[in-house]
Amino acid sequence: MTMGVLSDLEPKRVFHYFEEITKIPHGSGNVRAISDYLVNFAKEHKLSYIQDEFLNVIIFKDASIGYENEPTLMLQGHMDMVAVHTDDYDADMKKTPLEAAVDGDYIYAKGTSLGGDDGIAVAYALAILESDEIEHPPLEIIITAEEEVGMDGARGLDMSHLKGMRLLNLDSEKEGEFLTGCAGGGRVLCKLTLPLRISNGKIWRISIKGLKGGHSGDEIDKGRENSNVLMGRVLSELLDRGIKFELSKLSGGMADNAIAKSTSAVFILRDEEKSISSPEAVLSDIYGGIKSEICENEPDFCLLSEGGEEGSEYALDAGDTVSIIGMLRQFPQGVQAMSRTVPGLVETSLNMGILELKPDKEKAELKVTFSVRSSITAERDALIDSLKSIASKYGAITVVSGLYPGWEFDESSKLRKKMEGVYERLYGEKPKVRAIHAGLECGLLIEKRQGLDCVSIGPDMSGVHTTDERLSISSTRRVWNFLLELLRTRG
Repeated sequence: MTMGVLSDLEPKRVFHYFEEITKIPHGSGNVRAISDYLVNFAKEHKLSYIQDEFLNVIIFKDASIGYENEPTLMLQGHMDMVAVHTDDYDADMKKTPLEAAVDGDYIYAKGTSLGGDDGIAVAYALAILESDEIEHPPLEIIITAEEEVGMDGARGLDMSHLKGMRLLNLDSEKEGEFLTGCAGGGRVLCKLTLPLRISNGKIWRISIKGLKGGHSGDEIDKGRENSNVLMGRVLSELLDRGIKFELSKLSGGMADNAIAKSTSAVFILRDEEKSISSPEAVLSDIYGGIKSEICENEPDFCLLSEGGEEGSEYALDAGDTVSIIGMLRQFPQGVQAMSRTVPGLVETSLNMGILELKPDKEKAELKVTFSVRSSITAERDALIDSLKSIASKYGAITVVSGLYPGWEFDESSKLRKKMEGVYERLYGEKPKVRAIHAGLECGLLIEKRQGLDCVSIGPDMSGVHTTDERLSISSTRRVWNFLLELLRTRG
């Protein structure tokens, strides 16, 4: 029997299940296999379960002896991950298992994101469910589908038959923090179909690489550049400096809620057009200017170019090229407002997560996808309206989906107060209680079940939604120990 890479790590059963999950491709939109895995787990352990049409899975476990009269506790996480990979990764993430590896205190995946967000929640839940030794109240384990692409699973979840009024969400990324509020948000797609023509001339390919990327909620205020936005700037500056070209392709970003870290473009210098300078020289100058501005936050930023060979490509005409570059430059990006009541908390932001222009013979569809967030619903909607207005000016239509509410702080939370007591007893200090700008499913679940008492916790993770994602082994163990103590504490 082959030993797993994580088999010697503690807690053993948590990391056993985490490694099992890495073997099942489970990026958003590809969750049937992991949903069925959870169902099979429930069957093997003779536990009642529900698998709904959205592929959400709920697993029930009766209380330990002596805990029958304790309040039912819901443990909740999501089964999908943001599946992104490095530029040189050549496998299909919809079919290929992740390759987990250990580096000191951290677990990562070679060439891809790890899926610690939120695979660790699933691993914690399964390790609890399989054990006959862990003391606990009645449990309702809720594992939702498609959280990362609009919380579609939570949106469709039927909670009417559940008993719990306390919910512990396991989708946070900082040990010692109890999250008790988050921003609302949604996804905005701006799209425009454009005619193409065969363009003959010198073909150039440029790409932006080396950016840090990151989670569009947690890292949006960290000064990290978005490669899609930078590409719009580079192309605009080429036009401003007399380089006349026709755009053929654009490709950048992998998820609306991940800050894009690489973007590429293909354009043609038509034979009959005479630019005043060489693209290579101008690109070098543009690179130097941007590099000097962002080098402190993005030391590995690079702008690569190659081309000059004669050829033919389907491309936009010069007028449409100028138009869509103008639209890209007008779209806002990043932090739009900070909270006036919570120091340091981002109130409203957006992220241009995906940029695509793909030729299809004589036409192409431009798609620009944003993640929009705000702790104030009216501000979220106003930002969406702004995107609609800009898109409309250029003839693009806008599709809004996956709107979800924010989650407001509940001063009277009995679950939070119980957790604070357990934490202080274990560690001799108070946990940090705060709200975040990232989105959690708690707001949607509270809408469905009025009075639901929610808190979110999790172990230390960094680089989520990127290929730099890391999960702390020691923090995973400490959060597990806290979770066990919480389960066995009455009240």
